Amino acid sequence: MNDLSKISVVLPSLDPDEKLVAVIDGLLEYGFSDIILVNDGSKQENLHYFTDLAAKHPQIHLLHHEVNKGKGAALKNAFRWFLANRPDGFGVVTVDGDNQHHPADTKACCEHMLKTGHVVLGCRDFNQADVPARSSFGNKTTSIIFKIFVGMTISDTQTGLRAIPRKVLEQLVDVYGDRFEYETNMLLAFKTKGIDFEEVKIRTVYIEENKSSHFRVIHDSWRIYKLILAHFFRYTLSSITCFVVDSGMVFLLTKILGSFLVDPLLSGISTIGARVVSSLINFFMNKKLVFQSNVSTGKAMIRYYALAIPQLLVQWLANQGLYTLLGITEQQAGMRTLIHILVMCILFIVSFTIQQRWVFAPQKSNEEV
Repeated sequence: MNDLSKISVVLPSLDPDEKLVAVIDGLLEYGFSDIILVNDGSKQENLHYFTDLAAKHPQIHLLHHEVNKGKGAALKNAFRWFLANRPDGFGVVTVDGDNQHHPADTKACCEHMLKTGHVVLGCRDFNQADVPARSSFGNKTTSIIFKIFVGMTISDTQTGLRAIPRKVLEQLVDVYGDRFEYETNMLLAFKTKGIDFEEVKIRTVYIEENKSSHFRVIHDSWRIYKLILAHFFRYTLSSITCFVVDSGMVFLLTKILGSFLVDPLLSGISTIGARVVSSLINFFMNKKLVFQSNVSTGKAMIRYYALAIPQLLVQWLANQGLYTLLGITEQQAGMRTLIHILVMCILFIVSFTIQQRWVFAPQKSNEEV
């Protein structure tokens, strides 16, 4: 299947210039026949670009926002219009209006989507010499953070060139976000919903060092990084909650059972009982709130305890090994505490990564949950 007539181009634009005209001309030249153009609250002096283009090209359907609502809102408005008005459409491809996406690359992404049925991201190469420094640094940093804290390998997290099949689009129209953070939330939804995606390498084009971009470096970057780091923050909160519950349960069980039992039986039962309760709370918090996993509870729980039990052993072995290696005696309580904290911090990060990528890894929509 290689029919571009089944693909609608979604093109949000705010205060465009002649570059928008060049984008439209290029898309039509390369065979695209349905363009959903969204005016996201542009100034009065820029409106003629939309009306002139729509009057000249019947392939354009124009959507208007009276006020600026943000790129995310513009994309979702176009997605909903496509789903309601293009029942035979295979999917959409999102394109930026600054002429930084070559129509040949747009076509290549669409052809790959038609072939595989997967989401296709058009990804740039930020190692090229002509890439603006702030763009290269920002995108590389975001990709690294995405890999560490989300567990997704995406070479260009900020790409606006995305080919999305209809079956996936239906899952994305209600994803949170009205501005640039929506595109990041879209990628996070791929993770939580088990949506397949692939990358296609595209040209790396920056016109006038990307001066026409409406991206606000500090404000919009914070909104994006806040979303990416949310998993780790929630994981930290879940772990703190587990620690508080565990400590409280040990104290409570010791008080309740103290009249009937003596050590070491008392401390053993209190510790084990507290650990069972706190670990169950931690498990369900991680599954529902932290990773929002769709994997079955039974499978996830087996994996969780398959990780947790050996982790306790590794923690003890690491502590004892470092005590011996560094020659730290029982009298050196401060150093022993420092090593204990260091080992716990390392295992905390390792556990986060394993839980993210294995214990609560989302199942694909075609897999049995």
